[in-house]
Amino acid sequence: MYIGIMSGTSLDGIDMVAATFGDHGATIHHQAMYSFPSELKEKLIALSQGEPITLDEIGTIDHFLGKTYAEAVNRFLGEHNLSPEAVTAIGCHGQTVFHKPSGPMPFTMQLGDANIIAALTGITTVADFRRKDMALGGQGAPLVPAFHRFLFGTEGNTKVVLNIGGIANISVLETGKPVLGFDTGPGNMLMDSWVSEHCGEPYDKDGQWAASGTVNPALLAQMLAEPYFSQPAPKSTGRELFHRGWLDQQLATFGLPLAGQDVQATLLALTAMSIANDVKKYSAGELLVCGGGAQNSALMEALKQALPGWTVMTTDDKGVDGDSLEALAFAWLAKQALEGKPGNLPEVTGASRLCRLGAIYYPD
Repeated sequence: MYIGIMSGTSLDGIDMVAATFGDHGATIHHQAMYSFPSELKEKLIALSQGEPITLDEIGTIDHFLGKTYAEAVNRFLGEHNLSPEAVTAIGCHGQTVFHKPSGPMPFTMQLGDANIIAALTGITTVADFRRKDMALGGQGAPLVPAFHRFLFGTEGNTKVVLNIGGIANISVLETGKPVLGFDTGPGNMLMDSWVSEHCGEPYDKDGQWAASGTVNPALLAQMLAEPYFSQPAPKSTGRELFHRGWLDQQLATFGLPLAGQDVQATLLALTAMSIANDVKKYSAGELLVCGGGAQNSALMEALKQALPGWTVMTTDDKGVDGDSLEALAFAWLAKQALEGKPGNLPEVTGASRLCRLGAIYYPD
């Protein structure tokens, strides 16, 4: 059995699964989601948005996160009557605070000290999944397409697996063709930030506030002109680009005052259209949606409207819990690492070759 841990760019909490794997599938035995301590969440948002910070503060966050992950694992074990000996390894992605895959010195930074996780849980822990791929010239992202191929296969009609977290990313599975995958742009991140400020809610439940507003076509067109959307794959992005400052700059450039719900409606349309514009590049088939965005009924309806030739459904409709899919992927990547098998897809990330991903941290 493997435990997978994922805390994404939306910072909505720590997703955790316990799973076993066969030759062509996974079985989730237990799953849970744990909230971040509020102090830690505030520090992570500030750090990922480029606010000034000292090395002392970075080290403190790294330790705090490692301890938080470890405490969540121990709580998870207790709640499900599991012993550490029953778990082969933990796959922990860590919390991305900066991702810069281009330029002369590309790097990515995930915090959450895996030494602490291994020491406090007594379980071998695999972490630092992205940097080997980047050392080989890749983007270090997205890493889930290899797992999506394992889980859903490439036979039959085209399948695009769409994860809508803080950032949205797709995996393209077509018969007889290499697997493709990349970040399409913002998922829930900008919508969450805007509704939090104006309504005091962490997210727009079912997209109700967005549905009460009206999309502004001119603002939408301006935002879709962001150069990232026209970049060719492989590409990846995160909070370092699509943060609140980006939205504030877009609104300042637009100049005209808009009601809060109209901005929210336009942000939902931005997520839907930036996804649809990429999905349309492939032969129509099934769009399998997972992540928090799959629970936003207004966003799901917008995707259906933007992709009339596609069957839009959730991964739950395929028997895979969409809330746990990314955590499940890192449990699988931990298994790949321990077995000495590759976890990346060079055609997705741009790396020069296949490689094993992740550093292994032993408890003893």
